[in-house]
Amino acid sequence: MLMHLTPTSLPRPHSLSELGLAADFDPLIGLSEFTYRRGSEIYGEKEPAEYIYQVKSGTVRSYKLLSDGRRQINAFHVPGDVFGLTYGGNHRFTAEAVADTTLRLIKRESLTAAAENDGTLTRDLLRMTTTNLRHAEDHMLLLGRKTSMERVAAFLIEMDRRLTAAGILALPMPRRDIADYLGLTIETVSRSLSYLRELGVIRFIDNNQRHIVLVDKQQLAVFDRQN
Repeated sequence: MLMHLTPTSLPRPHSLSELGLAADFDPLIGLSEFTYRRGSEIYGEKEPAEYIYQVKSGTVRSYKLLSDGRRQINAFHVPGDVFGLTYGGNHRFTAEAVADTTLRLIKRESLTAAAENDGTLTRDLLRMTTTNLRHAEDHMLLLGRKTSMERVAAFLIEMDRRLTAAGILALPMPRRDIADYLGLTIETVSRSLSYLRELGVIRFIDNNQRHIVLVDKQQLAVFDRQN
């Protein structure tokens, strides 16, 4: 695993509750915190899946490089999200920090051992796995059956649910990341966002257009369902 860390990163004990996991006996575990610089690789595709991660601050993208060199982003992980749960011993995707990002890490073998005799913890891990599977299924449907406008609308609705604070959607990722997540070109994403702005559905509040106000969420939901 390639790790790009701040020099002050030191492991210290924490409880499972900090990962959003319950436990019958709430053991202390070796939970480390590390900060990854923007663009740093957290783990690579096919590397051993030794850790499970939770985003404390920042954003992570997981992606796969296709045989023709294109990049397909599978998911964005934002504060509170747990990722790195994988079937088998190796990662299927590469994970990188979109911005400077602080993560909590726990050794996979430690969590597995704690769950062996703890039904509550096992159920929480199953819940997280199911949530990740549901996201993967929704993303597959988005890529396979939706138009470009429907994809952009669905993305804004998803990010609004996960990121919006004080009525403002602050997107941490650049347009290229959005395009690679939606299976579109940057130009198509930009045209779709401009069209939504012209209709009065969204409003940009800065020059780089990453801070967005969803003016008409009902109309945006209509675009998500049909073009």
